[in-house]
Amino acid sequence: MKKRLQDKVAIITGAGCVGPGWGNGRSMAYRFMEEGASILAVDKDEGALAETVERCAPFGEHIKTHICDATNGKAVEGMIEACVKNFNRLDILVNNVGGSRRGGPVELSEEDWDSQIDHNLKTVFLGCKFAIPQMEKTDGGSIVNIASTSGIRWSGSAQVAYAATKAGVIQMSRVIAVEYASKKIRVNSILPGQLHTPMVEVRLADQRTGGDVGKLLEQRQSRIPLGFMGDGRDTANAAVFLASDEARFVTGTELIVDGGMTARCD
Repeated sequence: MKKRLQDKVAIITGAGCVGPGWGNGRSMAYRFMEEGASILAVDKDEGALAETVERCAPFGEHIKTHICDATNGKAVEGMIEACVKNFNRLDILVNNVGGSRRGGPVELSEEDWDSQIDHNLKTVFLGCKFAIPQMEKTDGGSIVNIASTSGIRWSGSAQVAYAATKAGVIQMSRVIAVEYASKKIRVNSILPGQLHTPMVEVRLADQRTGGDVGKLLEQRQSRIPLGFMGDGRDTANAAVFLASDEARFVTGTELIVDGGMTARCD
């Protein structure tokens, strides 16, 4: 039986992880390879990529790594070139670089605001900018942009720049989807909710609860109607669908992966 991404070539940015375990990027790399894709795994941290490659070892050598500063246009252009050099084509791009900074408009510094724009929004713009011309050469492709439920609702804490940039990712994806639909390039966003990934222990607990991981997990889970937190596998499974031919009639939309959180009124 043919696998869902058989013979497809994908770039996944942010394919490492901020700590040991299964973040969104690492989970997507694993699931894409499990479904038959060849992967260019991209990150700025070589050590983080090494663990991703190790975890993907059961699927053979259809994975290459590339170190890239996704906020730099020349570097992103080089990333696309590296993919074509290694695999001769590009079918799928997953823009997965991102991260949050705490604070509303008064508390957040101007420097952090600018950094959030670069990290969460510019990276998606640059990925699309340089991937699309290559996809046009091979009769289309699929772009999956990782946004967040913070882009459409309050999600428990003031993080104005993160919310604004993720809302920007959602709308940018819609605009690009319409522009390039005639070129058979589909563009969609995934909006993960309150997931339990290594980001919780490494970064979010310090930002939200003074380092108390248990308290943060309790807060996050309390918002989820299903009663449990998803993890990187849930984002990865959504990405497999959107990247595959099963989603051939799906473009310019969002797939919310949050256990029902955004459907609540509180």
